[in-house]
Amino acid sequence: MRYLHTMVRISDIDKSLAFYCDGLGMREMYRTDHEEARFTLIFLAAPDDRRTAAQEKAPLLELTYNWDPQSYDEGRNFGHLAFEVDDIYAICQHLLDKGITINRPPRDGHMAFIRSPDNISIELLQKGEKKAPQEPWASMENTGTW
Repeated sequence: MRYLHTMVRISDIDKSLAFYCDGLGMREMYRTDHEEARFTLIFLAAPDDRRTAAQEKAPLLELTYNWDPQSYDEGRNFGHLAFEVDDIYAICQHLLDKGITINRPPRDGHMAFIRSPDNISIELLQKGEKKAPQEPWASMENTGTW
């Protein structure tokens, strides 16, 4: 498993980049706009991780900007921790066997969400290409929120 990123939701791209980049010295590594889902993802690297992030994929800070105005109460501006896993189906089965709820099963063979005992959302992402959909995951319903 490899730690990938921490996601926080932002309400103003310019103000956030001024804070993280101009203030803290972070650097924008890349961004993606998702028109259909109406959000932008901006990935930042810390000053000492700049070279590493580009070459070895050090953990990044993901800023998520939703195009439609939203209010983030109860800590919803903090999104999730993300980990890349070698086999998403194996890790989800292992977690399930340990009594951990799979809140968003890996129906697509690529992504799943679980929650820590303190309700921190954790995203699990399949390393490399997504796996072919398979049961019981393909038909498993979401449980709770993530």
